[in-house]
Amino acid sequence: MDAADLDYRARTQSGCIPPHLVSRLLELGHAETVEFWAGRGEWFCARKCAGLLGEQGRRAEALEMLAPYLATGWWTATRTTAELWEMWGRADEAIVLTRARMKVGHPLALEFYARLLARHGRSDEAFTLLEPHIDDWFLAAAMVDVARGAGRDEKAAELLAAQIPGEHRCDSPWCCRGLDPDTAIRLLATIRERQGRVDEAIALLRTRGVTSFNGRDQLADLLARHDRTVELRAYAVTEELGHATQCLAELLEQRGDVEGAIAAYRQAYERAAYDPNSAVQLAQLLARHGRGNEAIEVMRHEADARNRDDWILHVLSDLYLDQGRPEDGLAHLDALSVARGGNENWDLFWIRLALAAACDRVDEALEWARAHPEGSTSYAAPHIAELLAGTGRTEEAVAVLRRHSPANSHDLAWYLIDLGRIEEAVAVLRQDKPRRPQPSTTAAWSEEPPF
Repeated sequence: MDAADLDYRARTQSGCIPPHLVSRLLELGHAETVEFWAGRGEWFCARKCAGLLGEQGRRAEALEMLAPYLATGWWTATRTTAELWEMWGRADEAIVLTRARMKVGHPLALEFYARLLARHGRSDEAFTLLEPHIDDWFLAAAMVDVARGAGRDEKAAELLAAQIPGEHRCDSPWCCRGLDPDTAIRLLATIRERQGRVDEAIALLRTRGVTSFNGRDQLADLLARHDRTVELRAYAVTEELGHATQCLAELLEQRGDVEGAIAAYRQAYERAAYDPNSAVQLAQLLARHGRGNEAIEVMRHEADARNRDDWILHVLSDLYLDQGRPEDGLAHLDALSVARGGNENWDLFWIRLALAAACDRVDEALEWARAHPEGSTSYAAPHIAELLAGTGRTEEAVAVLRRHSPANSHDLAWYLIDLGRIEEAVAVLRQDKPRRPQPSTTAAWSEEPPF
């Protein structure tokens, strides 16, 4: 086995048996197949088998399963092995194993090693290791997390404050190299809140340039945690991305004030010139509380206004299905198609297939799909196959996907596994694919994607 090859296959989930199909094999009673391939370079099989062996108390066998992968020096195998050691209450072995990889300079090992130390009473040591790396946002975040146990919150705050310039603010996360000012502000605010200095944390967060991270707004979440609803309402009016409104609505819903949550979304929807994200959140809220027909009306309005946005139509279609109104859903999609002049690409067309199946019109839907100009493409095949398999016509689904092999190999293998054709499924998945060229270490830039 080769570490670079293992890493490529694991990251891309190509040329291998991916995790969801390993689970499917086990679910259908094919544990021997998973164990067989675990010993032949299939990482996801090996990882799953090692976990199961550990749960059965067969820890030596679990480690033996992972040993060939670990021997390559591949970080993912190192981390997985260390996590098993820790889970088994043998943190010292996990620490020794991870330290070795950290010392040879693996870029991910330091963060994992430091957090591992902190979880086992060595927070001060972890903080000392991370402190010199304050300009790396990933390691700075770890430093903030371990600072509490080390009693070093104030030192961490001092280091972060030095990273925040007096005037410059980034307008995107990629503006500054290393630890950008907005991330430093976010981390410093986390410490101040933890210290009970909530007003300081709020004041800091109001100076950010970029207000949201991973779809959440830290200031809104902080105001909600500390029951500062009046300030949260005021902030929701000015915050343009809608994440503060979402936080406010979630808080009101948790308190049982569903009408208040609905009003918050309605106000945001109207204030932001009929923002579709607010409409979707409002519809989902209504549906959660048994008001599915109202949810449909909200999304019908959006679909009429944005009849070429497939994601809007997906939400509307799902609502029609959940409310047991598939015929109405099909009729509405047909009306939208007419409004578009009958010009409907596959991304818009295939949404109707699930609705047709729910109306027991599978054969008719298949005729529509096959007559569509894109119905014979590789990207249409999975949707047609799903329609067939949903009515027990799995052999036909396999035939549809086979015509486009090796495209859609995961879908094809799934149906082959369901048919009990395991060897054939594995052969489909393990088709050799050429490795992407490694990006140059000397070029100023590269077209090679990071995945």
